[in-house]
Amino acid sequence: MTNDDWSKLVDTSDEWITTRTGIKERHFAAPGQAASDLVKIAAEKALEDAGIDKDEIDVIIVGTVNADNNYPSTGNWVQKKMGMKPVPSFDISAACSSFLYGLILGDSLIKSGAAKTVLVSSAEIMSQIIDWEDRNTCVLFGDGAGSAVLRESDGEEGILSSCWGADGNLGDLLVQPAGGSAMPPTEETLARKLHTVHMKGNEVFKHAVLRMQEASMKAMELANLSSEDIDLFIPHQANLRIIDATIRRAKIPLEKTYITVDKIANMSGATIPVSLDMARREGRIKEGTTVLTSAFGAGFTWGGLVIQF
Repeated sequence: MTNDDWSKLVDTSDEWITTRTGIKERHFAAPGQAASDLVKIAAEKALEDAGIDKDEIDVIIVGTVNADNNYPSTGNWVQKKMGMKPVPSFDISAACSSFLYGLILGDSLIKSGAAKTVLVSSAEIMSQIIDWEDRNTCVLFGDGAGSAVLRESDGEEGILSSCWGADGNLGDLLVQPAGGSAMPPTEETLARKLHTVHMKGNEVFKHAVLRMQEASMKAMELANLSSEDIDLFIPHQANLRIIDATIRRAKIPLEKTYITVDKIANMSGATIPVSLDMARREGRIKEGTTVLTSAFGAGFTWGGLVIQF
């Protein structure tokens, strides 16, 4: 769905959206598609890419704010739809940081010996929870899913460092107010569109830049690396201005920064795994590439990792 498509629905334009966000287009799921449907597609591709059978998966982790149901978990539905054997499966809700949270959990499970092979996915169908009449938020989001297969590595490759954090004191700045136990669905909540994304953009921007910069620099410090040692930086693709401000503060050159926001917009937790896959397909990631990635999301949550491929 292009910016011109949106201009026919709300008071906006390609110039207005591009100038403020860098977004040119985004993709939406088909009617009737659930988060688990998108994960299934991505997970099957990831398993094929890894050259392993689905029965080798020990744990399933799905990061999403747009789960199929409150319960059971989206991970359980993925397990069923893929015909996988009974293994632990669960969801995590860390908004745009969900995939990085999932990688950190999966890495910890493998290092502790609790699992050998972990499937980490993130899927979001943001088109179902945006206010299609609010031009300040509706144009920002897209739908998608990405998956990764984690296993113990030999030598120096793999996840070299990770950091994560959260500050619940700022949760009101980016929230879907209704639908949970704090505000169950009623006619009033539906009429007031409290089941959609509510965001105080300027405040979110300031905290996003600060936390993504901190997470990026902390991850590099823990890996004993500097920005000069990073081959590719893949930030969460929320907004081009956030990315620009982050790389300036973290002293990461633009030419080392992988940008997809113009093509896929903000897919919340799915943004980073999809961007990783796109970078690999384009040859930006290959054997020996050192990748830094960081994210910031509602909660507020944040995280950073350095990965040696």
